[in-house]
Amino acid sequence: MKNKIMLITYADSFGKNLKELKQVLDEHFSREIGSIHILPFFPSSGDRGFAPLTYDTVDPAFGTWDDIAALAEKYELMYDFMINHLSRRSPQFLDFVQRHEDSPYKDMFIRFKDFWPGGTPTQEQIDMLNKRKNHAPCERITFADGTQEDIWCTFSEEQMDLNLESPITWEFVERSLRGLMDHGASMIRLDAFAFATKKLGTSCFFVEPEMWDCMKRVADVLAERNVPMLPEIHDNYKIQLKISEKGYPVYDFALPVLVLHTLYTGNCRRLKHWFSICPKDQYTTLDTHDGIGTVDVEDLLTEEELQQVIDQTEKYGANFKMDFSAKAKDKPVVYQINCTYYSALGEDDRAYLLARAIQFFAPGVPQVYYMGLLAGENDYELMRRTDFPRNISRHNYTVEEIEKEAQKPVVKELCALMRIRNEYPAFDEGFRVSDLPDDRLEIIRESNGCRAVLTADLKTKAFRIRCADSAFDYEMK
Repeated sequence: MKNKIMLITYADSFGKNLKELKQVLDEHFSREIGSIHILPFFPSSGDRGFAPLTYDTVDPAFGTWDDIAALAEKYELMYDFMINHLSRRSPQFLDFVQRHEDSPYKDMFIRFKDFWPGGTPTQEQIDMLNKRKNHAPCERITFADGTQEDIWCTFSEEQMDLNLESPITWEFVERSLRGLMDHGASMIRLDAFAFATKKLGTSCFFVEPEMWDCMKRVADVLAERNVPMLPEIHDNYKIQLKISEKGYPVYDFALPVLVLHTLYTGNCRRLKHWFSICPKDQYTTLDTHDGIGTVDVEDLLTEEELQQVIDQTEKYGANFKMDFSAKAKDKPVVYQINCTYYSALGEDDRAYLLARAIQFFAPGVPQVYYMGLLAGENDYELMRRTDFPRNISRHNYTVEEIEKEAQKPVVKELCALMRIRNEYPAFDEGFRVSDLPDDRLEIIRESNGCRAVLTADLKTKAFRIRCADSAFDYEMK
């Protein structure tokens, strides 16, 4: 993958379909965007595409494989593969429901009766699980023969967990991955992979060594076409460090909260510590479709410091997704902050642009969520209308809206920063943070004989970028 900024977007959020997505990028952001993470664009029964029925086709509402190919001619593309689950309306699960024990797919999904001794988990076993629900992660399915079973379901009722102990499952996984590569994937994002391996007596989350075997098996398939894999996991940053040590690129999900803390307090001590230990082969984020993760910064911020960040975002209109796993101890804790990053910074242009400048100078390849590209504000109307808290940061822009939003001063300034990051060749290797008082931040990027320096006053939010080629200089006074 090229070391250029990657856009994260749904197929119908930046324009109503893939054709319009290409249109607005070509017209307004062709220099600012080098690659695109197109969130799941396959036929799906729920979770905004993350409950896929199949990976063989594009949802007709978004377009066709020809539209994907047209995007791939100019932009590198990352696709999602949901290794943990498949839709309950997929052909495989429907066949299982219809034919039950006679279905060739009866071993493709995790049946509680086969997993748990006695057929059901004890309360102690349920409490041990890393889960996103306040009860056992299952759906009770009624089969065509009238019988009922509990089938493992980590996320929504539309997402039935796959049994990766089964050959029929791996046949599906490998065929699907090869199909995605046939259709132009430059990178595969392995969604929710830490939940994919289940083992009795564990949290069923990032189970070792089984998890490494699973990742290698996927990576080996992708290696047939030299396609890299990006494992997606929201958990303590130390897991990202472990994944990086195995040679895989990782997400920097710690950066969003650390940057908020830095800009709220005017102090970068915690951020500088993270920069001293973070992986270098990583993809940085400030915002994604999943909100702003908090679990990722455990031990990087104190409990009090993290709570201060949470409280401040709440003042700016955020809502929260909770963690019901055993590690939440006596009560659920905030797992993710649902809020656009622009709103999380009080819709302050200076603070927002400085946050992006820090991200662009951090080690790794920057990702910018489509709402972040337009400095989008919280969409309370969509959240209320759909009765879905996460939709606060999932506004769907029309072409006309994008044309208008692209003219905002903050968006024009952001685009100038993005062009520096994409076009000035100082960001491939060297990274250094200067030893300055904690209310000032200086980051130096140096490679290919070029040098770029970001200097920021964290109290006033004034910052400057100086490059050896002064044509790329930038200053926010």
